[in-house]
Amino acid sequence: MQSYESERLYLKKIQLNDIDDSFMEWFADEDLMRYYTNSQRKITKEDIINSIEEGEKNKNCFTYGIFYKETNDCIGTIKLGPINWVHGISDLVVLLGNRQYHGKGLAVEAIKLGNELAFQEYDIRKLFGGMYESNVASIKAYTRADWVIEGRLKGHYLNDGQVEDRILVGCFNPKYFK
Repeated sequence: MQSYESERLYLKKIQLNDIDDSFMEWFADEDLMRYYTNSQRKITKEDIINSIEEGEKNKNCFTYGIFYKETNDCIGTIKLGPINWVHGISDLVVLLGNRQYHGKGLAVEAIKLGNELAFQEYDIRKLFGGMYESNVASIKAYTRADWVIEGRLKGHYLNDGQVEDRILVGCFNPKYFK
């Protein structure tokens, strides 16, 4: 695998020893998880390990750690998948879990690295995703990382008993989209 790095970050496949107590704290942070999972269920270490192993076994979902170069700390994750190999499309989910690194433009940097990884390493034609309309930080991060808003699903989510739209975003591999 080619290395994927930017000025401040690098990506590498997540290893079991990366999933330590501080890593697991991210998944206990209700505010972070508010937008991360559609099920609103608690994510355990076993869930994460099973997801990583299942994705690797099926060759359709890959999880990378986002590492801060200066300290080599794992500060988040990028999950590529599930990949639909027939259509060359995939979701790309970025979680900047370590709050010390929020507000520094690192999410944009990480998403751009995820784009490169998906397009170059996996030959993904198009990345797609969706987020709560109220998750303004994610919408801004993705659009600043060369993604575009493709649409809106009206009233898609129930958020604290209120309906909320899902904003659909996409990013296109320039190899396939001139």
